[in-house]
Amino acid sequence: MSRTPEVVALFGPTGSGKTAIAESVADALGTEVVSADALQVYRGLPILTNQPHRPTHLVAIRDLADEMSVGEYAELAHAAIDALVAATGRAVLAGGTGLYLRAALCDLHVPPAVDRDLRVRLEQEYDTGPLAMYERLRALDPVAASRVHPNDRRRVVRALELATVGRSLAPERDRLWSAETRRPTLLVGLELPRSRLEERIRKRTRAMFERGVEAEVARALRSRISRTAASALGLRELAELPAEAAFEAIVTRTLRYASYQRKWMRRIPGIVLLDADRPAGEVSREIVDLAGAR
Repeated sequence: MSRTPEVVALFGPTGSGKTAIAESVADALGTEVVSADALQVYRGLPILTNQPHRPTHLVAIRDLADEMSVGEYAELAHAAIDALVAATGRAVLAGGTGLYLRAALCDLHVPPAVDRDLRVRLEQEYDTGPLAMYERLRALDPVAASRVHPNDRRRVVRALELATVGRSLAPERDRLWSAETRRPTLLVGLELPRSRLEERIRKRTRAMFERGVEAEVARALRSRISRTAASALGLRELAELPAEAAFEAIVTRTLRYASYQRKWMRRIPGIVLLDADRPAGEVSREIVDLAGAR
């Protein structure tokens, strides 16, 4: 396998400037950006999900009523990356959803999606007898049961879905990441001090309100929203709270999520951590140099 990276992957906490840096890197490499964001796949919430202003692969490709699985995303991401590498020699991947980034770069063998009617039936059965459902899981898949709390409705139901079709919630290899990727990859992590990250998150959240995020969410809520799309950060807060309270709640929740992303980032094998507290063009030039494009 060639040592020259065919994929330049950027990961970092929300507010770290991934979009601007990724677009600058893609321009320098003569290629395009593929998104690895679980919520940017949806149409209808461009402000809330901070979608890029210029066309980006796997952004705004699904209606809010649609579910989106990691397995489905992985197929789309592999196809987009492969097409870009074939056409330009390089692809840039950027996002803050760790599992989506991993799915785009690796062959995960993700458990399949399960028929919606089966899920509804299992949820109803769990609601009438949680312990009985957990005991059923222990009988069908004791390894998965050992990793799930009986009161965790979502995971018990998901484990039973998979067990019903002969699969398991327990991973074959108990590792968050392996160093193996489908294509030669340069993985870059964007770091900022927490104080600067909070400053950026507050500024970006205020800009969302100025751009009309409240009206955007109100429009979206008039129609059915899938369980996946409903997890968009800020959707619940804007639906339930007055504007200023929603603003503070979104900032607090975003900071908590950013802290989780920073911890996740440091667990990725082979990642190159760069200081992102500087102009996007300066960071992108360093990444291009690392990619061996000069």
